Order: sequence, then structure tokens, then C-alpha cells
Amino acid sequence: MADRTLRGMRLGTQSKESAAHAELAERVDVHYDCPNGHILTMPFSIEADVPLSWECHCGSLALLRNGDQPEVKEVRTARTHWDMLLERRTIPELEELLEERLELLRAGRLG
Repeated sequence: MADRTLRGMRLGTQSKESAAHAELAERVDVHYDCPNGHILTMPFSIEADVPLSWECHCGSLALLRNGDQPEVKEVRTARTHWDMLLERRTIPELEELLEERLELLRAGRLG
């Protein structure tokens, strides 16, 4: 079985070129500050658009040092049924409707 083994390169894509004479793109180190005190340094190409924020390894959102702050999105709270009802009726109107329905229920004309 030993004489059947494949010799040479491993399966898959392997390049035999070396990076000895390759010219790398110009880079700039960009620093991000995490609210938990971490400092992230990421290398970017000079031509790249640098994002305003980067996710830190702790899960927080690190912001670009000396950069514009990202736009704060308006947080919309979920409206409940009660909130939607109060948009249509006032409390005195609701109390009046409740009394009407209770009178119908007590009289046996409802349900």
C-alpha cells in the first residue's frame, strides 16, 4: 500500500510562487476605540472606504478614532393595542362605552 501513496503536493490549490518579489498595496492602519476600553487596529488599503464603526471582539461597537460619528437611528417602540386605542378614543369615551356594554350584558341582550 505504501507504493500507491501520492507524493508531492497536497490535494487542493497550492501555489509554488513565493511572495518574495511581490509588491503589496499601500496600506494605512486605522484605529477604532471600543466603549469598553479596547483599541482595535485594522490595516486598510489607501484606496478603501474606511467604515465608521467596527465590531469589537467583546461584541460592542468600536467607533473610528478621529472620525465622524455614525448616524443614530431612531428607535421606534412597538405600539400596543392600548396605545392604538388611545389614539382613537379618550378615557371618558372608553368609560362610557364600557358602561353601555355592561348594561347590555346585565340585561341579557348581549351574548
